[in-house]
Amino acid sequence: MAGGRFTASAPGRVDFLNTHQDYKGLPVVPVAINLRTYVDVLGRSELFEVKSEALCAEGLECVDRFPPTNPPLVEGRWWGNYLRAVVRAVEEYLGKPLPEGFRAVVRSEVPVGSGLSSSAALEVSFLKAIDYYFNLGLGKKELAELAFQAENRIAGIPCGRLDQYASAYGGVILLKPRPPVEVEELEPGSLRFVVVDSGIRHSVADIHPKRQEEINRGLRALMEDPSVPPGLKRLLGYRYDEPRWEELSLEDLQPYLDRLDEASRKRILFTLLMQASTSRAVGILRRKGWKPRELAPEVNYQHELLRDLYEVSLPELERIRDAMLRSGALAAKISGAGMGGSLLALTEGGEEEVVGSALREGGKKAWILVPDEGARIDRVDG
Repeated sequence: MAGGRFTASAPGRVDFLNTHQDYKGLPVVPVAINLRTYVDVLGRSELFEVKSEALCAEGLECVDRFPPTNPPLVEGRWWGNYLRAVVRAVEEYLGKPLPEGFRAVVRSEVPVGSGLSSSAALEVSFLKAIDYYFNLGLGKKELAELAFQAENRIAGIPCGRLDQYASAYGGVILLKPRPPVEVEELEPGSLRFVVVDSGIRHSVADIHPKRQEEINRGLRALMEDPSVPPGLKRLLGYRYDEPRWEELSLEDLQPYLDRLDEASRKRILFTLLMQASTSRAVGILRRKGWKPRELAPEVNYQHELLRDLYEVSLPELERIRDAMLRSGALAAKISGAGMGGSLLALTEGGEEEVVGSALREGGKKAWILVPDEGARIDRVDG
């Protein structure tokens, strides 16, 4: 086990391309950003004793203590459940419990509920601390997958793999989340973003299940429709993550979509159009010498799909977005689940003007961001 004090960290991320698609098994392109969550490990303890610096500053309950062996989850939205779930995921992976805990302080630059993946940054940084403290030798993919299993399966939050893989790997990646998971690390080029926190808080647990059920309802109707050809049904399924979305043709499916209820029709149409847009954008990212300006039409189009067909935008977000575009941003879209959270603007200079316009239009905080590396050990003392 590691002696002395040390700090582990992991980045937040912007949800760059193919938002709301990872939980359907479709490839996504996240970008890790230079806003990070830090876990300062202070020393040994029989229990895990973890303090959230931000929650303490707000006068909220900010300390969690739990055993290193199969820690129980707390009812409700207790922040420490993310950490407890990580410890349980590690115990499952090792086939035995951890021998002890440690004392730690969590401090974060990633705002909670802002669409920048604060939960994954917390999970991955805490997991990196466990990895270093107990000398487990976990690679990037193991860090990412264990963090995903902790949040999705153990904590029961219906997320996809996008956030945890972005935080563990860092940089710009093409993630194919359907097992066996594949990751292609892409060149970041000259990517720069202005990210604006709208200040409107949301929860993935409130958004994802609703959209998933709307897709499920439409899929059930298609599967039970006797006029849908058997060959088409073989590409479909009853759950949002069952269809072979990349093989489905909108031309073939369009006649049957009009028979669905409006919400289900929009969600399925969104899925197909968003995937086609991402395929075009990835083709640009793979070209040598690509420029951010080339990506702008697809980024704007993807926001429009999120707004019009997935209906996760709000008037407040649209006003901030319009202001950023007027002030010189190449493109702007929702980052994350939507219904609040953050917007990202793709820029090629003039970032200060974009920041100013967003804040004047109601944004609470803004950053000029670049791609950052993944989970790491930042500091070791003694």
